[in-house]
Amino acid sequence: MSDAPQPAPEQAPVKVPLEPAAAPLPNTGPENPHIKSPSSGLMGSIQSLCVTIAIAVFVITFLVQAFQIPSESMEDTLLIGDYLLVDKVHFANGGVWEKVLPYRGIQRGEIIVFRYPVHPAQHFVKRVVGVPGDHIRLVNKQVFVNGKPVAEKYAVYHAAAHDPYRDDFPSPEHATGSVEARWWLQMRSLVREGELIVPPGKYFVLGDNRDESLDSRYWGFVPRENIIGRPLLIYWSLRRPAAADGIAANDTLSRFTYVVTHLFSFTRWDRTFRIVR
Repeated sequence: MSDAPQPAPEQAPVKVPLEPAAAPLPNTGPENPHIKSPSSGLMGSIQSLCVTIAIAVFVITFLVQAFQIPSESMEDTLLIGDYLLVDKVHFANGGVWEKVLPYRGIQRGEIIVFRYPVHPAQHFVKRVVGVPGDHIRLVNKQVFVNGKPVAEKYAVYHAAAHDPYRDDFPSPEHATGSVEARWWLQMRSLVREGELIVPPGKYFVLGDNRDESLDSRYWGFVPRENIIGRPLLIYWSLRRPAAADGIAANDTLSRFTYVVTHLFSFTRWDRTFRIVR
């Protein structure tokens, strides 16, 4: 026998049983980012709509507002059918806007949008001629402020006949049927040496179409709190269709249809996106 050690007999490999694979969990919906519940799309649309409305309300309330020119009192600067965006921040005084945005006072020669003092629900557009403390006078349609004539390249005159009240303002000796009774009495107390003195917190305004403008000469001053802002931009201008005059006044649908179908030809493209000065 040999004394050399004998090799150990080979052992068969031990097989370890494998655990069965876990079954996939059922899809419960919200945990799966690729699957949306039927209500999530509706809720998202509602949220987007609410945000859009909130932004629109904020802009209209605090920043800009749309207005339409309904009369000829500001021709040729603003025409009937001009649609304006009005800057409501430029003249803001007090509150948060004065702290975060540059503010300056209202100056002569600027166009303003304001609530009509006689009927505040209506909005007027005029040009500032006198600020608090100014002495105003018109002599044969020429405007004088503090004794000096004002060069007004924007003013137009169409009437041939002379109107003593309108053209030589203030004229306490002459009255016209267009003058507000309250203003007629107040005006007489504010005239000194033939000049109208603008009180504190008030503004004297005129339309650029001087012969066809219902302005401060007829109803008085604009209080500072009535001023909304200044016209910033003409974003659209629509010429009145002459052919529509042949349609009956009570036939609103026909008029609307006619304007819509001829919208392109009625638009004043040369006035679109024009800055108001």
